[in-house]
Amino acid sequence: MEKTDDIQSCRDKHEEDMPKSSPFGFVIKQLQGKSSSSGKREEQPSAIRKFFQGFDFGKSEGKDRSEIKESEIDNSGTDDQNEKQDLPVEDGLSRLTSEVESPSGEQRFNQFMQKLGKKPNRKNLDLNNCALSAADVTELASLLPFLQELEEISLSWNGCVGGTLKALTVHLHHVNLLKVLRLNNCRLTAEDIISLGEASEIISQLEELDLSWNSNIGGKLSLLTKKLQKGWKLKLLKITDCNLTAKDGESLAEILTVIPNLEVLDLSINTHIGSSMKAIAQDLKNVPGLKELNLHMCGLKHDSLQGLDAALQHLAELRKLDISCNKGIGGGFKDFTAHLASLKSLEVLDLHQCGVTEEDVTVLSQVIPLLSNLQELNLSSNKNVGVSPDPLLGRLRFLPKLRSVAISNCDLGEESFSSLAEAALHLPELEILDLSWNKCVGGNLKLLLGALKLATEIRVLRLSSCNLVAEDLTLLTLLAQDGHLARLRELDVSYNNNISDEGWGLFCQGLAAFKELSELDVSLRPSSCRDCGTWFSELLAALTQLPALAELGMQRWLLSESQQKQLESFNQDYKRNIRFDC
Repeated sequence: MEKTDDIQSCRDKHEEDMPKSSPFGFVIKQLQGKSSSSGKREEQPSAIRKFFQGFDFGKSEGKDRSEIKESEIDNSGTDDQNEKQDLPVEDGLSRLTSEVESPSGEQRFNQFMQKLGKKPNRKNLDLNNCALSAADVTELASLLPFLQELEEISLSWNGCVGGTLKALTVHLHHVNLLKVLRLNNCRLTAEDIISLGEASEIISQLEELDLSWNSNIGGKLSLLTKKLQKGWKLKLLKITDCNLTAKDGESLAEILTVIPNLEVLDLSINTHIGSSMKAIAQDLKNVPGLKELNLHMCGLKHDSLQGLDAALQHLAELRKLDISCNKGIGGGFKDFTAHLASLKSLEVLDLHQCGVTEEDVTVLSQVIPLLSNLQELNLSSNKNVGVSPDPLLGRLRFLPKLRSVAISNCDLGEESFSSLAEAALHLPELEILDLSWNKCVGGNLKLLLGALKLATEIRVLRLSSCNLVAEDLTLLTLLAQDGHLARLRELDVSYNNNISDEGWGLFCQGLAAFKELSELDVSLRPSSCRDCGTWFSELLAALTQLPALAELGMQRWLLSESQQKQLESFNQDYKRNIRFDC
């Protein structure tokens, strides 16, 4: 009894020390359990509920506690009387606080990601194509203070991000480890570009910025570039298909001085910046570590090539150069080769659909063989490559590291095809060969026989619309049966309508020899259709022996009802997952 009196005296003293204006005084008294020692308590609401019921927030803080009904005070206990009698005041407050505490930042983040059907990753936030709403962007912004380890944010293909970016950028100071920001196809507005510029100082450690496929950026790029200051660590900048103007090109040229670490610059599919290419080229000297330059479909002209060539002398580390789909540069390659040959690190050169003239072919035949480290060369859709008397294709033999050669739609003649076949004998690392849309290949595939035997690494062979005949297909299957083309994964023999049903049958009989084949296309030309003959059963039999096959193109082949049912049930019957494109 004496001990109980001491405890009560201690509690009374603590209560006297509490400021009368404190709302917690009332709660503490509730937690003390001041009920009669005899009899059982009636079941009462929790302390939290009583706390909010008995407190009048509309009156002054200094309200006298004596105004609170004595019955409410006396009935403030919990179900377990003995436990409450011994509960210290501090523990009671802690328990009350924990009951009203909101979910932790980590819990909120996990719930947010679960709602979007994504796995939580505190370093790489991948929310591409998640149908984000404006509310989702706002919620994400509120979570950034709890994601201090975040290094990548990808919000691409979410149209509703447009117009809401400021809600996110004002919180980017919480993620000072951020290195990658991807905002492809987000329908960004001028306001978004402004907010990104305003945040540039706090994301100066950013290494990758991708703003591609945001057409509203066009004409407004300066809203971002004028905010950038020296010290940016940007290594990759992609602004593909953003409707950039000549003025944007000039703005871009100006910021090259503040991003000296740039390694990848992709301005592709901006057809109006060609006239500003001279300004851009002049400032490329400020990014000497540039490794990739993509100017695909940028509206380049003759003078663009001249300025670009002058810039190449400062880009000794350049590995990839894409100036494809710029027909306006045709006839101007004589002004582009002075420094092109000095790019000893160049591995990829894409010149497809550049309107190359016979004069250009002559110039290129002198320069391209000097690019000793070249691994990928695309000359497709340049008709003069095939008809020029200059031995450009024959000189590819001096590029033994070539892995990919694309010469599709180059109007090859038998002589130029023969030169290419001879050069291919000296390309032991060849993995991809595209000869599509060259009619002379049909009936002459045997010229490639020696090269295909030696090309032990070849994985992709494209012979679409080559006017192939049955003997050409037989040659391929015989090579495979003899152990050649063992690593072939993609074979395209589509749009070759001259092959007879017998020829397709023989081809299908030998098809099982391509053990690693994953893609096969035997489609007909768009303007034609044809009944699928008896070779269809040979095809199905071959499919059972091609374990890697994942896609089969058979467009415009007319299947009978029985054949259609067989195709539809094939995957289920053989536990496969082949995509039939019919």
